[in-house]
Amino acid sequence: IDIGPLQGNDPSQVGFYVRDNGIGIDPQFHDRIFGVFERLHGHTEYSGTGIGLAIAKKIVDSNCGSITVISKPDEGAEFRIWLPRAEDVLEA
Repeated sequence: IDIGPLQGNDPSQVGFYVRDNGIGIDPQFHDRIFGVFERLHGHTEYSGTGIGLAIAKKIVDSNCGSITVISKPDEGAEFRIWLPRAEDVLEA
């Protein structure tokens, strides 16, 4: 897993990525993976409950942010998270 900063055009936001070298995600399923209990594979193929990304999205959404994924099968995945800067939230 690799975590690092993102450079954006909006100075009111801060961004970072979380990248892995896992199995990847077919682009046709990118919208589905953030749903609760959404699994793209059976329990015998890969372990997990299907709630991890849903929880991550809920946390990001509740903080007025956004999360997206860039991925292809067999190429890992990169999740991009954008959140408002702390000083902008405290001033609001």
